[in-house]
Amino acid sequence: MKPVPHATSATSLRRAPVQRRSAERLTRILDACADLLDEVGYDDLSTRAVAQRAGVPIGSVYRFFGNKRQMADALAQRNLERFTEQVGERLQGADGGWRVALDAVLDEYLAMKRTVPGFSLVDFGNQIPVGARVAEPNHRVADRLIELLSGYLGRDADEDLRRTFLIAVETADTLVHLAFRVAPDGDEKIIAEMRELLRAYLSRVLD
Repeated sequence: MKPVPHATSATSLRRAPVQRRSAERLTRILDACADLLDEVGYDDLSTRAVAQRAGVPIGSVYRFFGNKRQMADALAQRNLERFTEQVGERLQGADGGWRVALDAVLDEYLAMKRTVPGFSLVDFGNQIPVGARVAEPNHRVADRLIELLSGYLGRDADEDLRRTFLIAVETADTLVHLAFRVAPDGDEKIIAEMRELLRAYLSRVLD
């Protein structure tokens, strides 16, 4: 399937849900979008099909999104929120420094890659069109990880650490995509090599 083209904004919601009922409806819409991405791909995805799958009026979809790309962008943002929450929960009370943190980040990302509907096409919004340089998803991922891990690592979130995290995220992104092109569930040998490469790089900076 073709990758989903993404806009450069961090969120694409036309209107944020206020009431619980509205929030639940938004969740159903995004869940339906994710399922349909796996089933039909992005090109054949439609707002009407999402509304039917979610069991909501088409107007409810347009209340939140102007088009299907905005839905895909919101799904990518939800994935990023869930990812950082899961990494944070895993590291609560954990001890072991940056190597434990690295394994938590990689394990949670790989788990989402293997199990979360629509993730193979959307993930965190990494398919930015070539040339779009504003708020790139990997920059957002690196920034979120810095916010989450700088205290855990006992490091200031300075420019050196930001550059280190961005390089690590870009490297992991490229090699994970390679692993999943080679094997449907991710080639384990490529994933193991990726871990060793990242450990070697980060040890020069974080030890």
